[in-house]
Amino acid sequence: MVNAEIGAVLAVMRRNARWAGRYMGGDDQLEHSLVYSLKTLRRSIFSWQQPWIKINPCLYLTPFLDVVRSDETGAPITGVALSAVYKILSLEVFDSQTAHVDEAMHEIVDAVTKGELLQRTARHSMHEIVRSIFAHLPDLDPSLKLLTSPGSSSFGNESGDIANGSHNDNADLAKISSVSSNGLEAESVDGTWPRADGIPATVSGDVSEGRKENGQIIDHDLGNKVHLIIQPYGIVGIVEIFRYLCSLLNIVDSGMVTGQNLLAIDEDVPLFALGLINSAVELGGSSFGCHPELIALFQDDLFRFLMQLGLSNMNPLILSMVCSIVLNLYHHLRSHLKLQLEAFFSCVVIRLAQGKYGASYQQQEVAMEALVDFCRQSTFMPEMYANFDCDITCGNIFEELGNLLSKSAFPVNCPLSAMHILALEGLIAVIHSMAERAGASGSIIPVLEVANPNETREYVPFWTLKCENYKDPKSWVKFVQRQKYIKRRLMIGADHFNRDPKKGLEFLQGIRLLPEKLDPQSVACFFRYTTGLDKSLLGDFLGDPDEFCLQVLAEFARTFDFQGMTLDAAMRTFLETFRLPGEAQKIHRVLEAFAGRYYEQSNQILADKDAAFLLAYSLIMLNTDQHNSQVKKKMTEEDFIKNNRSINGGQDLPREVLSELYHSIVRNEIKISYDNSSGIVEMTPSRWVGLIYRSQKSSPYIKCDSRPFLDRDMFAIISGPTIAAISVVFDHAEDEDVLRMCVEGFLAVAKISSSHHLEDVLDDLVVSLCKFTTLLNPTSSVDEPILAFGDDTKARMAAVTVFNIVNKYGDYIRTSWRNILDCILRLHKLGLLPARVVSDAEDDVEGIGDSMHGRPITGGPTLIAIPQGGAKKRSQGLMGRFSQLLSLETDEPRSQPTEQQLAAHQRTLRAIEACRIDSIITESKFLQAESLLQLVRALLWAAGRPQKAGGSPEDEDTAVFCLDLLIAVALNNRDRIMLLWQVVYEHIANIVQTTLMPCLLVEKAVFGLLRICQRLLPYKEDLAEELLRSLQLILKLDARVADAFCERITQEVMQLVKTNAKHIKSPMGWRTVSSLLSITARHYEASEVGFEALSFIMAEGAHLTPANYVLCLDAARAFAEVSVGGNERSIRALDLMTESIKCLIQWSGGAGDEETVSNSQELGEMWMRLAHGLRKVCREPREEVRNHAILSLQRSLSAAENMHLPPSFWLQSFDQVIFVMLDDLLDIALEHSQKEYRNMENTLHFAMKLVSKTFLQFLDQLILLPGFRALWLSVLSRMNRYRKAKLRGKDSEKIQELIPELLKNMLLIMKNRGVLVQRSTIGCDSLWELTWHHVQDISPSLQAELLPQWEESQEMGSVESEMDIGTGNAA
Repeated sequence: MVNAEIGAVLAVMRRNARWAGRYMGGDDQLEHSLVYSLKTLRRSIFSWQQPWIKINPCLYLTPFLDVVRSDETGAPITGVALSAVYKILSLEVFDSQTAHVDEAMHEIVDAVTKGELLQRTARHSMHEIVRSIFAHLPDLDPSLKLLTSPGSSSFGNESGDIANGSHNDNADLAKISSVSSNGLEAESVDGTWPRADGIPATVSGDVSEGRKENGQIIDHDLGNKVHLIIQPYGIVGIVEIFRYLCSLLNIVDSGMVTGQNLLAIDEDVPLFALGLINSAVELGGSSFGCHPELIALFQDDLFRFLMQLGLSNMNPLILSMVCSIVLNLYHHLRSHLKLQLEAFFSCVVIRLAQGKYGASYQQQEVAMEALVDFCRQSTFMPEMYANFDCDITCGNIFEELGNLLSKSAFPVNCPLSAMHILALEGLIAVIHSMAERAGASGSIIPVLEVANPNETREYVPFWTLKCENYKDPKSWVKFVQRQKYIKRRLMIGADHFNRDPKKGLEFLQGIRLLPEKLDPQSVACFFRYTTGLDKSLLGDFLGDPDEFCLQVLAEFARTFDFQGMTLDAAMRTFLETFRLPGEAQKIHRVLEAFAGRYYEQSNQILADKDAAFLLAYSLIMLNTDQHNSQVKKKMTEEDFIKNNRSINGGQDLPREVLSELYHSIVRNEIKISYDNSSGIVEMTPSRWVGLIYRSQKSSPYIKCDSRPFLDRDMFAIISGPTIAAISVVFDHAEDEDVLRMCVEGFLAVAKISSSHHLEDVLDDLVVSLCKFTTLLNPTSSVDEPILAFGDDTKARMAAVTVFNIVNKYGDYIRTSWRNILDCILRLHKLGLLPARVVSDAEDDVEGIGDSMHGRPITGGPTLIAIPQGGAKKRSQGLMGRFSQLLSLETDEPRSQPTEQQLAAHQRTLRAIEACRIDSIITESKFLQAESLLQLVRALLWAAGRPQKAGGSPEDEDTAVFCLDLLIAVALNNRDRIMLLWQVVYEHIANIVQTTLMPCLLVEKAVFGLLRICQRLLPYKEDLAEELLRSLQLILKLDARVADAFCERITQEVMQLVKTNAKHIKSPMGWRTVSSLLSITARHYEASEVGFEALSFIMAEGAHLTPANYVLCLDAARAFAEVSVGGNERSIRALDLMTESIKCLIQWSGGAGDEETVSNSQELGEMWMRLAHGLRKVCREPREEVRNHAILSLQRSLSAAENMHLPPSFWLQSFDQVIFVMLDDLLDIALEHSQKEYRNMENTLHFAMKLVSKTFLQFLDQLILLPGFRALWLSVLSRMNRYRKAKLRGKDSEKIQELIPELLKNMLLIMKNRGVLVQRSTIGCDSLWELTWHHVQDISPSLQAELLPQWEESQEMGSVESEMDIGTGNAA
């Protein structure tokens, strides 16, 4: 009601040029405050959630009272405003209990006493009477039957006069007042009795046909008693009053009004009648639906007259009232007015809002305002879609309204006007309704899966499909979705048919809308129920003499229901569906089919179908005669009757029938209005007749609720035009209110897109918004875009909006990640990003300083630094840019920043902070998998491919920044790193393998990879091997690159080892780690850290495992063999190797320990690797290291006895380790100078002692082996070589003294243990003989010394116990 009153006031104001101004951009011309306040109220009233009784009345009274107070408004405007206030008071919208009622009453009294009061007593009285009557409509019993015929009305004369156009305003008011007051009161004196509600009642005059007995009416024709309460002023009176009010709207003689045949009539009468009807509808509400007689008036007379008034080119107030009435009818009676609403929107609202049909700008604006009011009803658009767009017999009203709003919002070669803003409001109202439904409902019915037109389906006649239950959403939602799918395919089929009928029918067969074998009925139903067919082609097809076409024509005629229709009405309905062909024979065939169908359903007036055919043909001729301008002499009624004599089976038709047909044709031409190219539907009398008959059999009106059953389908249709329209308005608008409205629309579109998983729509929205940020515009200066961004409200709003959408709905962003990253990169290049955005990758891991025990890392830029030697390093972060602006300490003198510049930077700061760009990375762990992959792909795309020769500094900066973000994303998504790992690894590998010189990019790649491994190893055991294998990339670095970063790489590896040693379990992983540590041994800066990491692993066997034992030995040997770090480090490395024997001993015996090596072969191999490693170090040129290696080997051999290896391993140790060591050392001593290998004599001394002690230690095990003799002889042979060796050209006294002593002890122990004894066997190859043969060669005096003592066996024990090989000195 309030909305209707607002529309009335605005419409009257627009009649004056002063109030008809359009909205212009800037300050050139704005809407007047009175108009603005009314429009603001109109926008807000439908969104109020509280009951009206609790709302402050001043909120909705003040705009009207301001109009009353204003000195600029004239009497008509003031009168309408006063009427609105009076209506609000009389309907008791608020009462004495309402909050702030005292203020409201004070405002009303103040305004009325100062304003101009227009006395319109008669009109107000009539309004009061109508309100009093229709206020009781809900109290009437719907079961009472209306006994009067529609034609019997006490108002017949008046309505007839008005229909003929002979009336004036005063006379009408007098008649209405007389009828309302005098007439009803006079009748109430005679034959009335009181009702409970105080309304008098009497008997209608038409009841006299029955007999009245004791309050009962007996119908003699039916013979049934119908018990009725006689209420002459009940529903009977209301029907007649409403019929009369409708008749006041009939401003033309006949038919639908056109812009050229308006009668010169007074606008006050229809305007007054519209006000009365609106009041009646507001008060009666849904109670009208309980009375079929009233519904019939609404369906036919009222809507027909409302449509003709809407197109009448009268003042905008009439159109505004018409639209307000239709809005009220939609609220209360839409379930009864389905097809009428379709006609009103297609023929009136859409036509006028488009500016067609000669509509003025004011009418166009009123029509658009009405449409916006409808759009503000949350269920309006869903119901339009469900009832019309998903009905194959109706137009696509929802789609047309959506297109109208979007197109009307586009300013084409003109500044932004109020019409554009109004259309945008309607569009955003529709979007907001969808967004609210999406947010309020968690249960969305899935879309019916019928989207594949190629799928094989059985043919089902589409016109026979029915909905099982229109009240159950599970039933009707699937039904309308299927209907919409069929409708789309029918429209495609219609397009094919219009180009080639034969191919069109074949196409329909291919998509299963027609059967494989065509039958006449299916083709006829396709013609009957498909919109968009070329009516000329259709007429030619139906008139064709082909047998199949004749059958189709017959079936086509059978699809019509002519029951209860006059012949001319039936012909109008029939001929509306196609264009009558021009050939006489075709016309004959078509009319013959029509006549046959009409005769089947006629009321038996016609004798046969020939009579129907002749009469139909006669009507065609009459229509041509009466409405063809070339026919000068028109046929009279008598001529027509004369021409149709004896056509009814030889008899004449009743004269009154022919007379009625004649006058019907004369008044309303059978004029078929074919759809024009503009797509605007014209409502002709023929179409209206068909509409009324169709409405009796149309499917029920579907009422929607707050659940988004169809929103996905609807939004998919209008999303593109909607985004485009909002974007264009946003681009042209300067007013902040309009910009905020656009932003709200953008956010609503994003919410709907994400709720219904429409990723393409969301991508389009993001792409559009990114363009408005101005961040993608290329500029030369740095400060210029920063200042421009701070001064551009639109750009800041767009930036905040797009990043809020990304943060909130990032799950459904796909390809537009590229545009988002373009904006982020631009902000990065301008130095406007907060520091935390680019440091996320580093913040996610422990600080490097902490990981290095407080030692800061040196030798490389920080994560956000620009490569040295490039452009001057820009200040990092937004505060850096801001402080740079304030700072005067620059290379070049610069002026003090102005206040405007400072304010612009402050606005930029606030905008960037509001964007929350850092959350995009940190919250990426919550993104859906597909969106996350698209983000990563966008990062790779933005980074570009690395170049071997190196690109520009700007390109490298971009690649570095993108790599930072990529690593941050990977670290934030550690729980699903498997999804990203391959992509991340390939990108880093590409950088590492293509970079030939040290640079920031490869540095980021290497250390980013190391940090990823550090952070993910504890959490991803299944990925540990992949992560560690990836570190092999570091081994592939170019030598120059590896050398530049070696120390930092080693520090990171040490940190990785210290924090994740227990998580490295595979040999492959340890091989990578040991390889990285090994290569640091020769690097001066990195070796210390590398050795520290190795010590952490090997010290006391803390992290040695069978998987890494051999690898760690190799790494330790690498450190022992290099001079970097001095002898001390080499000796420490040898000690690590020696101490590792404890692990071998532990693994060989710890039953039940998971570290136990059950396979002695594997254990033996590890032992041999240790022995070989120590043997190789024994060749070291440095004396101290060389000698320490021999002693380490000796200690290892001594401890190895506890490993319980098979004896064969000790024989192997002699052959492959000890003997090789002896030979190598002797060769070195003989071949190299003292300068190269100093003091080799001591080394040989230690080696000989090692051989003697080891041989005696394992003697018991060695003698069991078949190769013992050969082993013993090899020992003797090498002792002989050592004794005879000449060092620096002379014998070594030290060696010559040592060897006989060692040999003596060995012989004594072997004799004591029964190994070396003289056998009775005679022969020269016994061990005894061979031994003494070699002893004789080594020391001839030894045999003479020992043989006499063999008998003194008791002394052998003491000799063995006191034997010392100089172990004290060696230790």
